[in-house]
Amino acid sequence: MAIDAAGTIDIKDLGAVTRLGYGAMRITGKGIWGEPADPGAARAVVRRAVEKGVDFIDTADSYGPEVSERILAEALTPYPEGLRIGTKAGQARTGPDQWVPLGRAEYLRQQVELSLRRLGVEALDLFQLHRIDPKVSTAEQFGVMAELQQEGKVRALGLSEVTVAEVQEAEQYFTVATVQNRYNLTDRKSEDVLTYCTRQQIAFLPWAPLNAGQAGEPGGALATTADRLGASQHQVALAWLLQRSPMMLPIPGTASAEHLDENLAAADLVLDEQAIAELDAVG
Repeated sequence: MAIDAAGTIDIKDLGAVTRLGYGAMRITGKGIWGEPADPGAARAVVRRAVEKGVDFIDTADSYGPEVSERILAEALTPYPEGLRIGTKAGQARTGPDQWVPLGRAEYLRQQVELSLRRLGVEALDLFQLHRIDPKVSTAEQFGVMAELQQEGKVRALGLSEVTVAEVQEAEQYFTVATVQNRYNLTDRKSEDVLTYCTRQQIAFLPWAPLNAGQAGEPGGALATTADRLGASQHQVALAWLLQRSPMMLPIPGTASAEHLDENLAAADLVLDEQAIAELDAVG
């Protein structure tokens, strides 16, 4: 397995990273709340990801909350040269599986300061607005993000769950380096956003990249293709994403070393024309 086979992607204001990252949402408790059942195993899978060549990790202040960032720091400091960690803020937590957008400028600024402390860095590699708060003006939210970058507290800026119009509005305030929207084999509602990101050379980070719905059931397109290629469904789903756009940067998450290895092996999988056509037809 050579993760380098996935190629690299250049993230604006940040530099090149391998095009298969790691999502650190699952190294927390149930409902993305509290401590993981086995903190030692969580740290071990994070270290294994980096040892396998992963050089981009996605996290957020709200994963735990605080737990994911802290475990990353515990597992990886001193950080290996070339490793980039992207974090997010803009969602308050009220309990397991509960998420509330919160985009007031003072809150976003506070959360950046706390992420800096938890991760033990002087500047965040990538800071993404987790959700646009509909109760707060976008001028306030985008404005404070630009200020934080100008102050040197963050290197690159990104957005999550946004429309093309919202990306274009944010571009009036700062260079949009990444967009993180839900996108997978069976959920392509953000196709127009992916197209825009590809054209503008904005890295597109699909969350929930492995969801397959009926396509993964016996007889479904994903299951059939995986069987024919002798690969796992997760590997095929990730390989399909990688060929979808040169700006695609999947960040599959797991708390299992076995699943991590399975996911990263997708870098070596090349889909033939038949597979691509069958999977494209799912959407």
